[in-house]
Amino acid sequence: MSNKILVVGSTNMDMVVKTNHIPKPGETVLGGTFFMNPGGKGANQAVAVSRLGGEVVFISKIGNDIFGKQSSKIFGDEGINIGGIYAEVNSPSGIALITVDKHGENSIVVAPGSNSFLDKNNVKDAIDKFPESEILLVQLEIPIETVKFAIELAFERKIRVILNPAPVNPEILSILNLVDIITPNAQEASTLANYPVEDLESAKIAAKKIRELGVNTIIITLGKEGALVYDQDNYYMIEAPIVDAVDTTAAGDVFNGALAVALAEGKEMKHAVTFACRCAAISVTKMGAQSSIPHRNEIILNYFDKS
Repeated sequence: MSNKILVVGSTNMDMVVKTNHIPKPGETVLGGTFFMNPGGKGANQAVAVSRLGGEVVFISKIGNDIFGKQSSKIFGDEGINIGGIYAEVNSPSGIALITVDKHGENSIVVAPGSNSFLDKNNVKDAIDKFPESEILLVQLEIPIETVKFAIELAFERKIRVILNPAPVNPEILSILNLVDIITPNAQEASTLANYPVEDLESAKIAAKKIRELGVNTIIITLGKEGALVYDQDNYYMIEAPIVDAVDTTAAGDVFNGALAVALAEGKEMKHAVTFACRCAAISVTKMGAQSSIPHRNEIILNYFDKS
């Protein structure tokens, strides 16, 4: 079991419709299938860490409703430490409405609900309970003030910080000098760097611009192409395995959870990113968010796991 990983983030219930194409404004699309699946970037990443062999504490806020109660039970069943889960009595749980097209691409709208009430006191209380933690993994589906506080507290306590800047919020720029690793996709990197990422060369330029903001390591995820790493003044690409994608909904969350697990186990960055790419590739071959997250044995069976 690896050292404790703190995941601070959102919990949602995903309502998913799979159809031929994502509707344009004003368009109604008939046909398709519907299902509900637990999600939220924070919850997805916490589940990914646990399934891939990490010891994880999840810090989040759920609603005092049926979705919140279901989420809490799921976390316990997944082996996640729920000592950082708090209930918000004045708000429903978060909801995500997701449309997935026949190519596996998706469109997502999130109503944050109880996630909007995760505050600094919750974060401090939870982190105080687990002083031995070594990695903090955080995203941007919770209040930006809470994210900044979590990063500041982790920096103060010498906890390694991985920031997944999704959905992107320029307000995070002011605190990037306290972040060890940042993992934007191409669109998020474009916003953070104020430079369009359109190919590998432009991704390198964007990574360098983000590095100038104080982040030690930049990993730009490029979908089926893999990931560009800018680490210790060196660039290198990690290719993603070729798979038949059916749903990319939680691929980024799986990537981040896997990255945290590998680094907590002491793996070098190149190996950690390779492991993360392999895990994310398996996830896009399945429908749903948490339902698509692989277990460690799937990585060993499908792609050679050197760990």
